[in-house]
Amino acid sequence: MAAPKRLPVDPIAEAKRQWIAHGWEPAAAGMTAVTSIIRAQQLMFARIDTALRPFGLSFARYELLRLLGFTREGRMPMASAIARLQVHPTSVTNTVDRLARDGLVSREPHPGDGRAAMLVLTDTGRELVERATAALNSEVFEDPGLTDADTTELVRIIARFRKDAGDFTDPKPQPEPL
Repeated sequence: MAAPKRLPVDPIAEAKRQWIAHGWEPAAAGMTAVTSIIRAQQLMFARIDTALRPFGLSFARYELLRLLGFTREGRMPMASAIARLQVHPTSVTNTVDRLARDGLVSREPHPGDGRAAMLVLTDTGRELVERATAALNSEVFEDPGLTDADTTELVRIIARFRKDAGDFTDPKPQPEPL
């Protein structure tokens, strides 16, 4: 894939200039932050898509396989996957359907709830997600395009934003083991 042609001016900086020129100065910094994050996400997804393309995986499919791969037995209730992935249940169902069609996961009845399904990672799915993880680690995660200090600071800022938006709470302190 050819690298996109570099623009002679930062379009987000130009948008900020236009925001201010049109009398929207109180919103200019926020607009700049939001559009910068969205553009950064686009750039990151382009790298992720390139790394996952040889495996026939989208990031959504990869995330579900990796989530199952992190469990001890390669299985979890569908409801737990939906909660952890933080996306609409229909999106998870569609992703599971495609993964099941490709033989990477299967559905089994939940042992304690006849209305629920268990998602089970197949051996083929486990092998694929391990290879895909190695590619993502080497091609994207080990060098996200930021210094270590910038990476740490960015994660800290975004985590604070997410927490303040109600995305998660700090875990309750656990008692010391006896």
